[in-house]
Amino acid sequence: MSKYNLVNNITGWVVFLIASFVYISTIEPTASWWDCGEYISAAYKLMVGHEPGAPMFQLLARFFSLFAGDDVTQVARMVNIMSALASAFTILFLFWSVTF
Repeated sequence: MSKYNLVNNITGWVVFLIASFVYISTIEPTASWWDCGEYISAAYKLMVGHEPGAPMFQLLARFFSLFAGDDVTQVARMVNIMSALASAFTILFLFWSVTF
């Protein structure tokens, strides 16, 4: 059983890396249509987005927007990378929940 857990963990992280690569390579470098621009701007300034809001997303997006430094043109890219990584973690946890 221990060998199965090791293989399952390694396979899960490989699936995460593949999903991360695919999602990050297809992100949009700027704000796209719909609510994305509003969420990005609200997260960058830590303002209140429209109801019902997404406070955890806003806080994580603000943290990732700090990696843009002084270049505000890169804020949307950083928030989109955060969203891609969150989606890749979803794939990882889905894999583990199916295989355990």
